[in-house]
Amino acid sequence: MKHVEIFTDGACRGNPGPGGWGVFMRYGKHEKKILGAETETTNNRMELMAAIQALASLREPCKIDLYTDSQYVQKGITEWLPGWKKKHWKKTNNHPIKNVDLWQELDKQTVRHEIKWHWIKGHAGHPENELADALANQAIDDLQRK
Repeated sequence: MKHVEIFTDGACRGNPGPGGWGVFMRYGKHEKKILGAETETTNNRMELMAAIQALASLREPCKIDLYTDSQYVQKGITEWLPGWKKKHWKKTNNHPIKNVDLWQELDKQTVRHEIKWHWIKGHAGHPENELADALANQAIDDLQRK
């Protein structure tokens, strides 16, 4: 099984507002960058989209180290998700969880991979995280130029 390192980030100008997501992936000597944007979204949705798009872009099952500066994503997938699923995608107060569509898609994308989820501090000089952030902001810039 191939080992892939994935670094994801989401950005938003206004929350909600125009948002972008960026991904930097590394497999051995191979590197790949992907990015995307939406006109009206939130930062959390863009953080989730980065992880979803990264996993969806892999053609075969992989061993993955996925790095995010979003505690929302990291804790959501590693701690909160089992409870949400057990409660039919509701929080303990019985209110529906936010971004349920993206959480369900992320859950679906994780099934075929072996993933270790890592949280890293954002905007702290981590080179790959800075690159993912730059890609997310580039996506917003590209969107706003259209």
